[in-house]
Amino acid sequence: MSLLASLFFTWGFITVINNTLLPHLRSVFELNYTQTTLIESVWFIAYFVASIPAARLIERVGYKKSLVVGLSIMALGALMMIPAARLPSYIVTLVALFVIACGITLLQVAANPYVAVVGTPQTASSRLNLVQAFNSLGTMFAPLFGGYLILGRSNAGTAGADQVLTQAERLADAQAVQLPYLIVAGVLVVLAVIIARFPLPEMGAATSRVSKAERASHSLWRHRNLVFGVPAIFIYLIAEIGVANLFINFVSQPDIGNVNHEQASHYLFLLWGGMMVGRFIGSVLMRSISAEHVLAAASVGACIVMLVATFSTGPTAMWALISVGLFHSIMFPTIFTLGIKGLGPLTEEGAGLLIMAIAGGALVVVQGWLADIYGLQTSFLLTAACELYVLFYALWGARATNAFPEAEQ
Repeated sequence: MSLLASLFFTWGFITVINNTLLPHLRSVFELNYTQTTLIESVWFIAYFVASIPAARLIERVGYKKSLVVGLSIMALGALMMIPAARLPSYIVTLVALFVIACGITLLQVAANPYVAVVGTPQTASSRLNLVQAFNSLGTMFAPLFGGYLILGRSNAGTAGADQVLTQAERLADAQAVQLPYLIVAGVLVVLAVIIARFPLPEMGAATSRVSKAERASHSLWRHRNLVFGVPAIFIYLIAEIGVANLFINFVSQPDIGNVNHEQASHYLFLLWGGMMVGRFIGSVLMRSISAEHVLAAASVGACIVMLVATFSTGPTAMWALISVGLFHSIMFPTIFTLGIKGLGPLTEEGAGLLIMAIAGGALVVVQGWLADIYGLQTSFLLTAACELYVLFYALWGARATNAFPEAEQ
């Protein structure tokens, strides 16, 4: 569990570097909001493309080797960011980020279901919220790392909101991503070596044997909690990624925070910090309160603060957007564990579908399109609508049907 927590920290850290990278690339390549959010869409398309190959690789070579392969793929993608910055090339940047995301997908497919089934079913949501809190610890520190090494070392990152950069300044800014991604690649290689030498137990061998015997006579689609859980993950990711990716641009606006991008990244630290705190709190609450009730309360709170962020201005709007991290915190791990509840020998297939649903983050490009047409602030109405589906799932969709007895899981 300790080693898994370090992996959750690592992929959370690398994923959220994108939140400081996107406003940087928006300036370097002179992108509109649609083109900017397309970068993150490519990142999440990797989850859809790589999830099934990742599951097959885990079955073929085992859990431990798959983790090493995943970390190695991530390191390769991080190194590809160096030539992408030297060119500089928007297309090569997209390819590099896609490669990193494929490596993270492999880690996700293995680690999330492992944590969920490693203990008793009753505390699965609590357990996954706990390790996801370490994921949020990584996401909390990433904006400081990216703010200092990317935005803090670039002209666009330290310039005022209305300042127009010259072509030479944009080319100089492109070089700023080389050092941070070189550091990331080095850390990933070291972590891969540690895991390769660590005596990890095999994952789910007994469960796999049972699954092969039961698959032919049971259908995933008879389990309502999974059927509605897959779109719940998909829709929730649109909300989480939309907020995170457009946060710095939103806070930087004169009528909201009136700060530059580097300063706005410090507030992003608070958004992800709220997610970490919320997951620790959620882990404790779910030991005595049902996961469905905690999820319902979080979705109502998230919807309210998003409406405040949409229709107010100044510090009120800024702090409302920051606070949504606290409510979003427990959503992914809780939906995930509710989605695989009662699947028994079908748990592996169900978990694979839920991980594929992370591709919902790719639809953040829809919010970018809305921001271009109707304004950045108005686009957060999409986020508020997403919270309503999560509420529906908590109140009705998460109820398990045709559940296998717990002893069979």
